[in-house]
Amino acid sequence: MMLRALCRTGGALLQQTQRAAPRLWVTPAQQRWASSLPMNTVVLFVPQQESWVVERMGRFHRILEPGLNFLIPVLDRIGYVQNLKEMVIDVPEQSAVSLDNVTLQIDGVLYLRILDPYKASYGVEDPQYAVTQLAQTTMRSELGKLTLDKVFRERESLNSNIVQSINQASDEWGIRCLRYEIKDIYVPPRVKESMQMQVEAERKKRATVLESEGTREAAINIAEGHKQAQILASEGEKAEQINNASGEAQAVLAKAEAKSKAIRMLSDALTEQNGNAAASLSVAEQYVSAFSKLAKETNTILLPSSTGDISSMVTQAMTIYSSLAKTSTHVVEEKKSDDDDGNKPHQ
Repeated sequence: MMLRALCRTGGALLQQTQRAAPRLWVTPAQQRWASSLPMNTVVLFVPQQESWVVERMGRFHRILEPGLNFLIPVLDRIGYVQNLKEMVIDVPEQSAVSLDNVTLQIDGVLYLRILDPYKASYGVEDPQYAVTQLAQTTMRSELGKLTLDKVFRERESLNSNIVQSINQASDEWGIRCLRYEIKDIYVPPRVKESMQMQVEAERKKRATVLESEGTREAAINIAEGHKQAQILASEGEKAEQINNASGEAQAVLAKAEAKSKAIRMLSDALTEQNGNAAASLSVAEQYVSAFSKLAKETNTILLPSSTGDISSMVTQAMTIYSSLAKTSTHVVEEKKSDDDDGNKPHQ
């Protein structure tokens, strides 16, 4: 009963003190805070994720932790209640001028959290209002560094730059900006039309470039095909010429070998008995064959004086053959004698 009476007395005194405070010294933010502040009932239960700032005789005393807490009536009062949850603040739409002098209308969403209840209570009058104004000014400053095209392409970097700028200033307020997101970017109608025309021009340009690249690749492919065809044709012609030359060479060698064998056989036949008679018979047959072909190909005929005397012609041919045979035999004997002299040891 005594504790309940003491609490009622303390609450009444606190309400009288608040009513007696001059209205000229209280700002709108303080009025908002005072209307939502809990009363000192000696025994207080602080909710989770909230921080209550206690003042003793108008001076900061301590911060109440979540759970059960005790305060001295009349002397202690709750000056501020800070919410430690992540808060979402809607940044109002505002106008900003880009680097290429285009006026844009931009709004955003700010996510922040109170890290230090003491700084948030005594470092700034209204933390949320201060952070909102800082976000607006920072956004205008960052947009002034970018052109219109980069604003749309670099929204992520723009958001991160705004967060860094806000955190540098809000550190003294005990507030941490977690992220900033741009919701909408409104472009003037004329600028939008010019952007649409630019997009169409870019698409036409890409189509023209792609078509020209396709034509170029087709021409290159056709040229490569002609080149390969010519190379293959030349290689085929080269192989044909090589084969023809090889065949002709083999034919010449075969004819030479056959002629060589025929000459050897003829030479062997002449060295046998009655070889001269056989040679005379062969010469006579060739003479008759050659004489029979006269006047078949041309009209001009040159005849020797003794055309009808076959025996004299054969005798003359055999005489030439005998003289050539003796000459070749003499050359062979001289060569053998030279070889024998070269093989003898020198004294």
